[in-house]
Amino acid sequence: MGAVTATALPENRPDLLGVAAQRRRTGIWLLALTITLILTGVIAVGSGAVNVPPATAAQIIGHHLVGLPGEVTWTPPQDAIVWQVRLPRVLLGMLVGAGLAACGVALQAMVRNVLADPYLLGINSGASSGAAAAILFGAGATFGQYALSSSAFLGALSASLLVFLIARSGGRVTSVRLLLSGVAVGYVLYATTSFLIFASGSAEGARSVMFWLLGSLGLARWNALLLVAAVALGSMITYLTVVGRRLDVLAIGDETAHTLGVSPGRFRLRLLVLVSLGVGVLVSAAGSIGFVGLVVPHLARRIVGAPHVRVVPVAALLGAILLVWADVLARMLLSPQEIPIGIVTALLGAPFLLVLIRRLHATGA
Repeated sequence: MGAVTATALPENRPDLLGVAAQRRRTGIWLLALTITLILTGVIAVGSGAVNVPPATAAQIIGHHLVGLPGEVTWTPPQDAIVWQVRLPRVLLGMLVGAGLAACGVALQAMVRNVLADPYLLGINSGASSGAAAAILFGAGATFGQYALSSSAFLGALSASLLVFLIARSGGRVTSVRLLLSGVAVGYVLYATTSFLIFASGSAEGARSVMFWLLGSLGLARWNALLLVAAVALGSMITYLTVVGRRLDVLAIGDETAHTLGVSPGRFRLRLLVLVSLGVGVLVSAAGSIGFVGLVVPHLARRIVGAPHVRVVPVAALLGAILLVWADVLARMLLSPQEIPIGIVTALLGAPFLLVLIRRLHATGA
């Protein structure tokens, strides 16, 4: 027995060392990205048409959160700009970026497609149709100041329900059926949004819809952050991290999933509901922002490898950092005029997408 143990340990030890090294590497990356996110938030809060020094911005935030420093050395306009305008906007950017990145990770595993993102299932298109109806025709007026976000959310839910019904009509919900159903529903709803714009006859309304379609964090308010935080942090990132092993199995294939005791149909349906609710809430709060859910998951895999238990939290932090900086650029490139944040994310994400396609071509994928 002693001889067997002695010969078995050297064979197993490299695997154990490799796992420990991966955990240390992931921990270091998570710590570094968390520190980067905090510094990014402080810098972003002070950046804009009216610059506030980072030290002053940090003092204002600390004063409102914990009462320190007790002595106020900044002006009331600086306090209002940092606490009332920019900090909610930066926090919303972090939450939306993290949520969209996590959704992208789940979708790419769910449909087994490296080019999958929240646009794939038509959810963004549904939210866009709902928002267009609210802006141009006053839909959802009963919700008062939340008419726009409520209509966008209901549109996203309707789109996801339609995708599910179409995918389920052929029997078991598979990745291919979800993919084709999402593409078809997305095109129909995109055409619906375009029709609403032309039917309204309002040039100003059409401009507002187009600005919203490209995304903006300008509607960020403190009272709207709680729901977004609950969805992005609780429902999306935490759940997807917990079920990371199942995502690994699902990404390999349905036959392997069945062999390992995972029902791909049921798990895929659960993910569809979760992603639909998550994207619906995020898009209703910040508009239709592209490329975050597509690009960031690939960056995370390059950093910490393929296991989803590591990919999800890293992707969430990367998505938060990316979207906050994209918002800073959107506010400052043509200051004092603001450009839609979706333009910036597209400019940042398109080159990476081209590199990804080139790599796929080189590997024969």
